[in-house]
Amino acid sequence: MESSTPQPQAHTPRPTTDQAPADPAAADEALATQPIGYWSGLVHAAVTRRLRDEMARIDVTQPQYWVLNQVKYRPEAPSRREVDEALTPLADGPHEIPRVVDQLLHRAWLRTDAADRLHLTDAGEAARVRLRELATGLRAVVHEGVSDEEYVAALKVLRRMAANAGADVGAPRTA
Repeated sequence: MESSTPQPQAHTPRPTTDQAPADPAAADEALATQPIGYWSGLVHAAVTRRLRDEMARIDVTQPQYWVLNQVKYRPEAPSRREVDEALTPLADGPHEIPRVVDQLLHRAWLRTDAADRLHLTDAGEAARVRLRELATGLRAVVHEGVSDEEYVAALKVLRRMAANAGADVGAPRTA
């Protein structure tokens, strides 16, 4: 007797493209052979360096911007621990975010309430807005010649590749 339960399909690996060594001058026809790690790393390093250089000109760091945004956009005022847990995976070490919170408290861009929750001050919000404008301007420079459609397609591919490599990318939310 035949079962009505669908049987799993055997996974047939698709043919792979040989990978060539990283070559910044590779012709378009050779791009499929280029290592994603090289190109994603190159973009990450270049964009991060440019953003951090621009922020340094106004005596601010990227992690300070992260903290200001965390405090601004949390549904409730966060504790230091909550900010630290959210941002340490992005930071340059386990002590960076606590130091940044201390710096922002010292600058009076953050304040704490009686429950030791963090809040933006007016000066902190003004700084966050300036930093957002700076980041938006840099985004325009980086996206020069790249349509929104191309950008979305690139991010979808990167998200899929990250998932294929074992990253927890979550399910895409609908707008």
